[in-house]
Amino acid sequence: MIGRVRRLAGLVPAYARIAWWGLVGPRLESEPLLVVQAAVLGPQGILLSMRSDLWGWELPGGNPQPGEAPDAALRREVREETGLDVELEKPVGDYVRTGFRPHRARVYRCRAVGGALAPSEETPRVAWFPTEALPDTLFAWYRAPIQDALARQSEPVERHDHQGLSAILNAARIDLRTRWRG
Repeated sequence: MIGRVRRLAGLVPAYARIAWWGLVGPRLESEPLLVVQAAVLGPQGILLSMRSDLWGWELPGGNPQPGEAPDAALRREVREETGLDVELEKPVGDYVRTGFRPHRARVYRCRAVGGALAPSEETPRVAWFPTEALPDTLFAWYRAPIQDALARQSEPVERHDHQGLSAILNAARIDLRTRWRG
């Protein structure tokens, strides 16, 4: 019970940071936000990571640093978050998201080529999941990129998604369920 209370106690500061990050931060940035993410596929299934601020499963990745190429940023981010080195096989697509934290997520299909699976401070949990049994605590906006990565289309796709109040509430529900379960 103490563990649950401790996990739930982190909600207020985490949600305050996320609200600033998603609602105010984008209005202060001069450049549109680019996020690079990896659909790392292997015999074990697909690699997912869990953030330390909003608890739910997602694709590993992050933002390129100034002057850093997207593919180099993705390799760096995956290594930092999961301990694995990846080879980028091909772009899956661009996912243009409006509403809460507007951004363009560029997703690549990848495979692990080295390293050892290890969590980080940013992603305290990383795990492989069978592609036919994704966790119910996977954030909804990752389902289409995963399906597209598994479809192995010949050309990258571009999809548009508005993340409004229902997406925010769904993410909060996933976060609460994950914190409750531990």
